[in-house]
Amino acid sequence: METVRYRSRRRNGGGLKWLVVASGLAAMIIVIWLGWQRLTPNNTVIKPDYGEEHPLLYHGEVIPNGALIDGEQVRIPISFVQDRLGLKEEVYYESKTGSIVLTTANKVLRMQTNTLTAKLNKQPYELRIAAEVVNKVAYIPVEPLETLFGIHVEYDAAQNIVTVLAAGDAVQLGAKPKGEMTVRRGPSIKEPIYERVAGTKEVRIWGEKDDWYLVQSSDGIVGYADKSSIALTQVEQIKPLKDEPVYPAWKAVGSKINLTWEAVYTKTPNPASIGDLAGVNVVSPTWFELLDGSGNVKSKADMAYVNWAHQQNMQVWASFSNGFEPDRTTKALASAATRLKMIQQMAAFAQMYKLQGINLDFENIYTADKANLVQFVRELTPYMHEMGVVVSIDVTPKSNSEMWSLYFDREALGKVVDYMMVMAYDEHWAASPVSGSVASLPWTEQSVKKILIEDNVPPGKLVLGMPLYTRQWTEKKDKDGKIVVTSKTLGMEAVQNLIKQRGLKPVYDANSGQRYVEYTQDGALQRIWIEDSLSVKARIALVKKYHLAGAATWQRQFQSDDIWGIIHQSLTQLP
Repeated sequence: METVRYRSRRRNGGGLKWLVVASGLAAMIIVIWLGWQRLTPNNTVIKPDYGEEHPLLYHGEVIPNGALIDGEQVRIPISFVQDRLGLKEEVYYESKTGSIVLTTANKVLRMQTNTLTAKLNKQPYELRIAAEVVNKVAYIPVEPLETLFGIHVEYDAAQNIVTVLAAGDAVQLGAKPKGEMTVRRGPSIKEPIYERVAGTKEVRIWGEKDDWYLVQSSDGIVGYADKSSIALTQVEQIKPLKDEPVYPAWKAVGSKINLTWEAVYTKTPNPASIGDLAGVNVVSPTWFELLDGSGNVKSKADMAYVNWAHQQNMQVWASFSNGFEPDRTTKALASAATRLKMIQQMAAFAQMYKLQGINLDFENIYTADKANLVQFVRELTPYMHEMGVVVSIDVTPKSNSEMWSLYFDREALGKVVDYMMVMAYDEHWAASPVSGSVASLPWTEQSVKKILIEDNVPPGKLVLGMPLYTRQWTEKKDKDGKIVVTSKTLGMEAVQNLIKQRGLKPVYDANSGQRYVEYTQDGALQRIWIEDSLSVKARIALVKKYHLAGAATWQRQFQSDDIWGIIHQSLTQLP
């Protein structure tokens, strides 16, 4: 019995030993098999599926909605052009009318969806295919985009892939020195193969992930290739767009702009009554005004005034205002059709009256119209430039006032116009609750600096607007003892006459940088911050300090006899 038990235990122990060995061998085989599986590349070749019928690729990324193909002609989504190619300001699309407007510094191209007719500035422009809307997505043909903005478009018919590159793009290229480059769906050898690229054939490299490059082959296919197998070769430079010729806005090279506005309320003054404007080289009569929301323009232009100005060697930059009426302005700026109507009229007026410039004076506008105002200026300027006409715009100093300041996108406007007039006055306006200078020197300087620094407007485009008027402030206590402030506007001569009549002695006010007088009349305090030779010279000093394009004065009829000579001498004398 004992022997039997002993033998039985030996047999059972041997079985367990072999079971352990077998289990170990099985585990080893599994590990080897898993390692072999992990290291064995997936050799399945599949056709890329980018989720679009005609995939649109940009910098290695698949763009939603793809492209439209018509034979060999390509259309791409306008939203992609605006948002990804950085042409939001240059490419305008109006969905309700189908209007598309492309603008550069000197060109404006207008087209409509579903039509082959277009115009480049005033000339017909031939389109091979029309823009169109499919499933609420607007598509634009690439040809005008290539012409105006220099974008580069490749279409591979075999792969049905469209690739877009922006003008000036620099792309790193790479190639596999020997053998084929394997391009896979993802950054792993277990991912299926999209394509095998012949050795030494270059691919574009758009990025990297772990040990893989995101590459694009010459036929447009995008995928991942093992970084270790690729040698960097050269940088492909997409041809940058040539800078358009700079329009010679100010032809009197070497001299500063010395402009004065001619306020025309009912009828242009008789030039014979104006007298000598020594040193003034530009006059800006307020002749044109937006009449209604349909874009009609009212004119008070006078050819006799133009002839007189030209005889005095002065350019005429006629002013076009919105009538300072916000609702009318909203309607007129809202559509491409009404903007074009205004532009066509201004072009006709510029030609008819032999104008050298158009000065835009759009004020009292809703902030919501900011973008439409910029678009109007973008569309107007190429028309004017084609005619040799300068475009300038009047802007207020920066503030948080909606209807006075916030509607100006000064940075965007500064990129388009030839000149920007800073209306540096009405620091204290007619209905101001407190008395003060119309434009103190510190406030004026700060107004200029903010636009130069915060809005990046080049100093060579900025013109300092200076007041030739001041206000006489009356401060009187009411029955409750509260001081009530009222004012009236006075020109330079009127102030000097008042000072002489009352025998007043102006004193220098360091806070405003101006001369100042006050006196009491009928129990009320009268206060005046004076505009004269002292304040004008100080303002011209700012023009020189910040290397501005020149100065402008509002308005001529507030002058004193000596002021033109003072401005001219201050502008022309060496610092």
